[in-house]
Amino acid sequence: MNPALPFKARLDAYEKLMRLDKPIGILLLLWPTLWGLWFASAGLPPLDVLLIFVTGTVLMRSAGCVVNDYADRDFDPHVERTRNRPLAAGLIRPKEALLLAGALMLLAFVLVLFLNALTIQLAFAAAAIAVIYPFLKRVFPLPQVWLGLAFGFGIPMAYAAVWNALPPVAWALLLATVFWAVAYDTEYAMVDREDDLKIGVKSSAILFGRFDVVGVIAAHLLFLVAMTWIGWWQLRGVFYFGALTVASLLVLYQYRLIQSRSREGCFKAFLNNNWVGAIIFAGTAIDWWRYPRVLL
Repeated sequence: MNPALPFKARLDAYEKLMRLDKPIGILLLLWPTLWGLWFASAGLPPLDVLLIFVTGTVLMRSAGCVVNDYADRDFDPHVERTRNRPLAAGLIRPKEALLLAGALMLLAFVLVLFLNALTIQLAFAAAAIAVIYPFLKRVFPLPQVWLGLAFGFGIPMAYAAVWNALPPVAWALLLATVFWAVAYDTEYAMVDREDDLKIGVKSSAILFGRFDVVGVIAAHLLFLVAMTWIGWWQLRGVFYFGALTVASLLVLYQYRLIQSRSREGCFKAFLNNNWVGAIIFAGTAIDWWRYPRVLL
């Protein structure tokens, strides 16, 4: 880091590098993890497991942002939206960023050591998926699918921690989360489409082209259908399906926001997905209280 920076400015730079000033990414990662924990636990999960997963979510999301900025350090200075990021602006050296990412991942791994062996094994896969993503988006035309794996991998880890097994429902929930991530990250990619074209980043918004809005709605529909089927399969009740109904209304609202393809509308739609995740979690949590039953 630039040694001339005052201490507070250094802390601010690290905070921005980890995106702690923009918690939307943490929340979008947290909601599927909480879905998985509540589904796996048939109610409130053990407090120690819950704290480990919540803390691990913050640490891994922060580490992922650092790795992402490291991968983009030669491109971000040429894009208006990203030129002031700490690495792009020269406030933090690349080596320091790598050390920070390593420290965050190490802390997350220490937390996982308090869980069973299966969860520890899955943690290595989760870390690999998170590290690969920033580099994959240079070559893979649909990186949102990989992002969905990264953001949903807390679900099989939750089942592993609670059940010490990986039942089919864990993978079904993961697949639903992938559909959701494709939807909301395409909205985000629609904001950055012109910049991504300039710097050579692949995205679903570029791949879908003029069918981008259709792609978002299709992915959201697949997500909602999958979550409805999972609820039927797992014998969920009125609160769960009521939450999905409200989430469907939010998706319709997002459709209205992205129709014009304005940057402001697409970004607002992206942020709205926090409420989609939160409402589904609320319905899941209340429903498990009323219907405490676990199925494969």
